[in-house]
Amino acid sequence: MLLLELLAEKKIQEAAARGELDDLPGQGAPLALDDDALVPEDMRVANRILKNAGFERAEPVKRLALLERAKLESRYFGKVLKKLSR
Repeated sequence: MLLLELLAEKKIQEAAARGELDDLPGQGAPLALDDDALVPEDMRVANRILKNAGFERAEPVKRLALLERAKLESRYFGKVLKKLSR
């Protein structure tokens, strides 16, 4: 774990011990995680933050994410094919 993660976890545990996290909205309910496997992980996090703030991703942004993934896959498979053809 990174130092920042350790500090955050400690602060969360301290707040929970003081009862500051009791009776929060949605407590005990499962998290609604929209998992879009075609979107890179860092973009999924950003999209979740925007969605929680009331913004929805526009369709062109979805297409751009798919295009970026296709480019990455193309480069990766191109390298694999090059190595295999040696």
